[in-house]
Amino acid sequence: MQAYLDNAATTRPQEEVVALMNEVLLNDYGNPSSMHTKGLEAEKYINEARKIIADSLKVTPKEIIFTSGGSESNNTALIGIANANKRAGKHIITTVFEHASVYNPMMFLEENGFEVTYIGVDAMGHVRLDELKDAIRPDTILVSVMMVNNEVGALEDIGEISTVIKETNPKTLFHVDAIQAYGKYKIYPKKLGIDAMSVSGHKFHGPKGSGFLYVADKVKIKPLIYGGGQEKGMRSGTENVPAIAGLGRAVSMYYTNHQDKLEHLYELKAYFISRVLKLNEDGKSSVTVNAVDIHEGCEYDDILKAVGYTAPHIVSVSFKNVRSEVLLHALEEKGVYVSSGSACSSNHPAISGTLKAIGVDNSLLDSTLRFSFSMYTTKEELDYAVDMLMELVPIYSKYIRH
Repeated sequence: MQAYLDNAATTRPQEEVVALMNEVLLNDYGNPSSMHTKGLEAEKYINEARKIIADSLKVTPKEIIFTSGGSESNNTALIGIANANKRAGKHIITTVFEHASVYNPMMFLEENGFEVTYIGVDAMGHVRLDELKDAIRPDTILVSVMMVNNEVGALEDIGEISTVIKETNPKTLFHVDAIQAYGKYKIYPKKLGIDAMSVSGHKFHGPKGSGFLYVADKVKIKPLIYGGGQEKGMRSGTENVPAIAGLGRAVSMYYTNHQDKLEHLYELKAYFISRVLKLNEDGKSSVTVNAVDIHEGCEYDDILKAVGYTAPHIVSVSFKNVRSEVLLHALEEKGVYVSSGSACSSNHPAISGTLKAIGVDNSLLDSTLRFSFSMYTTKEELDYAVDMLMELVPIYSKYIRH
């Protein structure tokens, strides 16, 4: 048996998405900038996808910019907004546990004369609002916060954060990295006070290489890519029509019977946590679930209630005295696929800044794995994964490093 539990890294595209992309690739392959019928057919796919996405957010289609995915969306939002608004100020705020596609552009901006303040989070991964409020200044042009942390599944109260920002400095713009949140939640940027928001298609059964950036109509932003003026000049280059069409189809399908999908994920998460904590009962293992407000002896109903304050699809678990990389590959040999952190940096293992930020004990920083689920995940897969953990963790915990 196999258990693919690395859905925060990427999800399997839905069959309907793949079928539509094949249709576009093989038949409706025209350049959407061409004036002839083939071009118009291709352009129709783009317009349809843009409307589907705009409707899901309750915004206008002109506020959607198609990109190659989350990293490009984050870079475009941060660097583009900073450069367009630098006359108003050069101060930017973010948190200490953002994704690399936010953190690295912030370092780039610092190298180019901007000042960045990094605010802390509590043990549940929630932004310290008092620290945020104190950090906002008259020259603060932008705040960027991820809605769902990609490593531990912490869920931010975006509406509350936006209120703090806008009440302290109404001119400060608010960017949200919603790459792990979109699809899992219904997000309405105008209601929440979001000025820009990044999304990646392959996190919710769309194709890799697809994504979009929502930018409110009033926001000043400069492009990163110049050329033929596609996407209202914000993202020049021939559009990836098959990926955009697939992205639109994935959005349409994921938000159909959405509540059922969300409840399924939360039930999986509670079930998995309740089972994985049983490793503590054998007297040979010590397991900690991170960023979920549970205590020893919690019943399933208590766990289900607690996970409701977190993202539904991510579980971060620390295994005392077991190196995460060793356990990851041991599970892989059993057909269980998980992650030791963000997939974007997994080729260069390092101690997680996210785990440090939420106060995970130093002894567990290199002993933590991420398990992440999708609407295709089954309880049978979770049972198999926990059975393998029960077999492997006691074995590898014998090899304690000093």
